Amino acid sequence: MNESDLLVVFGASFSVHTGIDRQKDIVQIDLDQMALGKFHPVQVPVWGEVAITANLISQNLPAEVSTIDRRAEIAERWSIWRAEKRSREQDDRGKGLNSASIFAALTRHAPENAVIAVDVGNNTYSFGRYFEAKSQRILMSGYLGSIGFAFSAAMGAWAANTGRPILSVSGDGGFCQYLAEFTTAVKYKMNITHLLLNNFELGKISKEQRGGEWPVWQTSLHNPNFAEFAQNCGGYGTRVNNVSELDNALAAAIAHDGPAIVEVMSDAELI
Repeated sequence: MNESDLLVVFGASFSVHTGIDRQKDIVQIDLDQMALGKFHPVQVPVWGEVAITANLISQNLPAEVSTIDRRAEIAERWSIWRAEKRSREQDDRGKGLNSASIFAALTRHAPENAVIAVDVGNNTYSFGRYFEAKSQRILMSGYLGSIGFAFSAAMGAWAANTGRPILSVSGDGGFCQYLAEFTTAVKYKMNITHLLLNNFELGKISKEQRGGEWPVWQTSLHNPNFAEFAQNCGGYGTRVNNVSELDNALAAAIAHDGPAIVEVMSDAELI
């Protein structure tokens, strides 16, 4: 992006999280007219459906275009990042599993056609860092800060009856917003596998307080044993205390026909 002459941006929001260089010349393409130039002026706003517009651009490009092949550079960067992720999987402070290990396991076990609903907080940032999607559909609340989104969204995805496996990911704080809905999932035999990172803390809020050089205040949580809670509701529940248990726990929960919780005791710092 830094070395480009022009950015052609399809369907991006230009939010503070998007990471688009606003100093470049930009062609912005979006189906929503109100999104064009909403957060930042662009040189060429295009109101259009992304796939159709991309096809029209492709058809009208010159036959010979002078470009730089960056595939080797991208492959090298992927290699460096994957090595870094493997290195982080070894981190252990004796206070729970690290996020690199948790989402490496989810990468191995999540069905390629799954719908995965993610929540709000450090668990979602870690999902973005470490999970390697194939053809899964990812549902998120679009940085609205709507903690508790994941399991509720997974219930909606199940109700849509797409035939896809349904998974969701949250922290303990997020799941506790709507944990009683697990009984609804049991009642209707919703086949949802929920990966729950339990660190007894609203970790992102703690991080923000430290970042503001404030004392950490009122972010600790008093949690039940979520695996036993799932069992008491009539669903499937298992708790993971060691990384050696993680693969079998995820595989068994995904194979279970009905709602399941995989509670992972995680380190709030190793995100």
